[in-house]
Amino acid sequence: MIQLIHIAAIIFGAVVCLVGVILGLSAPILGGRVSDNLWAVEPVSYVAAVIIISGLTIITVSYTILGILHRKINPFDSGDELISNWAALTQRYFELFQHDLGRPLRRILGKEREVRSTIDLSNRELYADVLELLDEIEGQAPNFRLMMSNVQVLIQMETPVGDLALEPIEPLEIVRRIVDRYTFAATDGNKEITWWSDPDEFGIVYCDASAIEHIITNVVDNAVRFADKRIEIKLIREGSSFSIKVWDDGYGIPKEYRSHIFDRGWTPELAKREERTTSGLGMFIAKTLSQRYGGDLMVQSSVGNEVGHYTEFTLTLPIKELSG
Repeated sequence: MIQLIHIAAIIFGAVVCLVGVILGLSAPILGGRVSDNLWAVEPVSYVAAVIIISGLTIITVSYTILGILHRKINPFDSGDELISNWAALTQRYFELFQHDLGRPLRRILGKEREVRSTIDLSNRELYADVLELLDEIEGQAPNFRLMMSNVQVLIQMETPVGDLALEPIEPLEIVRRIVDRYTFAATDGNKEITWWSDPDEFGIVYCDASAIEHIITNVVDNAVRFADKRIEIKLIREGSSFSIKVWDDGYGIPKEYRSHIFDRGWTPELAKREERTTSGLGMFIAKTLSQRYGGDLMVQSSVGNEVGHYTEFTLTLPIKELSG
């Protein structure tokens, strides 16, 4: 009975979150209908954010209550076992939740691209607001995917570390997919994103594909936001390790900030006592994942008042072999 109530709460919370996401993506349309004022979009977005937070709260409270009841029923379970069971169960439900959210997002993007194709084939002039809305939908899609992926990885990171899963992957194809995903956002901001590999045929390495993709996605997302004109990605395979470098020509990271950018929840706005524009979790997650797989994520930067300002993140991971 307890499990049925718990599952019902999870489903209800997921539906609430889904409503919030759809409302958020529809904010530019709904806001325009409510008022001719452009800022009418923002209240709708805030309402959508409140709905999403409410859904996540319902899910969190459900897991908390389940954990309390589980401890009462099984008082001799070890702490690690409880955490592991909680994380595994949360992960299963989140995967279902993520799939259900991904489906409407794919449909929205599909319709957006259909409309864009129709516009390209016609000679009709459209309102600039319509084109701006289409660009906003296309540009925000990678951010939404990254947000969902960050939540999933945070859940995984609460699980006690055991044997890490290794699988044959092609880093070159992972980078290619990430670049394709962010090309529109870069082009829309008058920026160019390029990548290459050394050697050209990079080959296979044994690691966790989702971990590498998540690390590089966070770093590329950061580069696209802060670059001035160019983002460059380079894959290098050398000896018993390989590295992926993400370089951008942005203003750079001040020296006093560099030791904090991998701190959990830290953003430059915190140092300036300003409102945060991001959660500050992306770089923390990327660094933690890289170290979990025996590698590291490092940063080098030169700020705008120095010659050749830039920022470069370097992910280095060992080339492991499958045992047995």
